Amino acid sequence: MITGKDLVDLGLKPGKMFKQILEHVNAHHLEGEALLAYLDTVRPAPEIPLLAEPVFFHENISADTPVEQANIEYVRQSMQQLMRTPTVVAGAIMPDACPAGPVGTIPVGGIVVARNAIHPGMHSADICCSVMLTNLGKVEPKTVLDVAQQITHFGPGGRAPERQFALPAEIEAEFRANPFLNSLRSLNFAHEHLGTQGDGNHFLYVGVSRNTGDTVLVTHHGSRGPGAALYTQGMKVAERFRQALSPETAPANAWIPSESVEGEQYWAALQTIRKWTKQNHLCLHNAISSELGVPVQQQFWNEHNFVFRDGDLFYHAKGATPLDPKFMPDITGPRIIPLNMAQPILIVEGITTENNLGFAPHGAGRNLSRTKHKYSKLGQTKEELFAEETQGIDARFYFNQIDISELPSAYKDANDVKQQITDFKLATILDEIRPYGCIMAGDWEQDAPWRKKKLAKEAARLAAGDSQADCSALQDQ
Repeated sequence: MITGKDLVDLGLKPGKMFKQILEHVNAHHLEGEALLAYLDTVRPAPEIPLLAEPVFFHENISADTPVEQANIEYVRQSMQQLMRTPTVVAGAIMPDACPAGPVGTIPVGGIVVARNAIHPGMHSADICCSVMLTNLGKVEPKTVLDVAQQITHFGPGGRAPERQFALPAEIEAEFRANPFLNSLRSLNFAHEHLGTQGDGNHFLYVGVSRNTGDTVLVTHHGSRGPGAALYTQGMKVAERFRQALSPETAPANAWIPSESVEGEQYWAALQTIRKWTKQNHLCLHNAISSELGVPVQQQFWNEHNFVFRDGDLFYHAKGATPLDPKFMPDITGPRIIPLNMAQPILIVEGITTENNLGFAPHGAGRNLSRTKHKYSKLGQTKEELFAEETQGIDARFYFNQIDISELPSAYKDANDVKQQITDFKLATILDEIRPYGCIMAGDWEQDAPWRKKKLAKEAARLAAGDSQADCSALQDQ
């Protein structure tokens, strides 16, 4: 009788199928050449090593200050490490590039192209973070912002039952049909979080078109609880494949083979989450225009945190705006690039070039983490900073708590980003939506005990002269 030790001696590693293989060998009395031939059919494929050298990636970014240069150096180190992942074939970074985690993690403003592989860590938990624009015509901007404040929802959790929007039956059916989405938790999220915007850098913005003088509504948010739940499931599946296929690959860069059953199901789940997120924008825009009693003149949207497919190539855009029509099956207008609450939102179009891979920036990005930015403003009160940086606009925080990490100075210089869009021929600016005002979540966690403890710890660390950046807070939330 063949034992497990015999199989190990013959080079078979213990694993999920080990017991069944052993039972098959003994049930069929396999030995000698017959045994070796059978083991060759069930032996796992050889582990895939990291690439010896990083795949080349295009740098569409420049620096004018030491702080900006340090940011670029960190992003470059991350990309160089990431681009050794075995599936990767191309990459690029945009002018808004900034770290989104430890070295080796895809940065904000990064595009990574992989062959036959979906990397959940490269789209992150905020799947399909996106922007939608609705032209409301010649309506008073303040009226729009006032109505929007009564209708929108920021912060954690979902809407109360009496304020929930109806989830379209088609989208609910897709949730129930996909094993990645068909759970009570995901379905509850799909109902409760519809019409919510979350927190962080997500916003509701009202402005006026430079070209037409029309009042325009723009929202920015992602897939909320449903997307976060899918991301968690995707990372677990990707980790199982990583352990079997490429243990040298960093866990953050694990992948699901696109041609596997799990890969096909995950790809389908991503498309459902995309539909849900678009509906998340639509229900807010339609409710606001309905309450105002004004017709929609024009409406379009684009995601900037997603995975896009072209044959066997999967374009992972972590905070990058798709330009190429092949990436957006429901294209109805140009693309939307917000910068900060006090600057115009750019309306752009563009073509695929060698250096942009079919993408443009998604915004302004950051040079400092949220925490470091806050400590750079010590000596000024939140109220003083708010008054200084929001002159001329109607800026509101949903929870009436100022979040200085979302004020304009927390972001890269908007004019520099616009100039780099031109310098690197990333897109053509068609129009600008000049700001009237905006709503953001604000610092709803300000008085949380864990927040006070974290801030005290960070203050002590900075006082001790530790120069290590807190990069984890730089992702597009």
